[in-house]
Amino acid sequence: MWEQSKAAKRRVAIPAFQSRYFVGNGIDVGGKPDPLGQYADFFGRMLSARTWDLGDGDAQYMAGVSDGAYDFLHSSHCLEHMVDVRVALANWIRIVKPGGFLVITVPDEDLYEQGNWPSRFNSDHKWTFTIMKDQSWSPRSINVLDLLREVSGVVTVEKVELLRDFYRDAWRVEQIDQTMTPVAECAIEIILQKK
Repeated sequence: MWEQSKAAKRRVAIPAFQSRYFVGNGIDVGGKPDPLGQYADFFGRMLSARTWDLGDGDAQYMAGVSDGAYDFLHSSHCLEHMVDVRVALANWIRIVKPGGFLVITVPDEDLYEQGNWPSRFNSDHKWTFTIMKDQSWSPRSINVLDLLREVSGVVTVEKVELLRDFYRDAWRVEQIDQTMTPVAECAIEIILQKK
């Protein structure tokens, strides 16, 4: 809950978010009820971050958004809700200007779903994500590195990181949704630059 706000608090202290990633006019896909734009004042080179959510249209297609319309795209915990992750990612890349960045977070399947499918914590999740495994317990698992290899012709990978700030391994036994706490950030953060 409020995953974007947790990330903003961490990101504001990282120089690359100030000087590279959140620069210019952006779009925050799936941003409600916790939009990136509410923190624009904390990222000195961010001019705007338009929130795109259900009322604006299907985030998988981004219909009506011109190619190269935005300097950056941000999406916090939205990609796992898409029917076709590959189509969504292609369209997200499409709407970013060459040289612009995509900052995407998705839940890590082991930290969030904790071996349960369908998800016990969010019944709308259509996919689970892992950075890379030979085999997953999830029938809907996507290896992030494989996914990024598929788009390597149009983006460069700046960063893939497993976030587990304030995640308590002991709580996994009880299978608690730790993202509901005000401090735990457990996700995979992906940062891409469009070629």
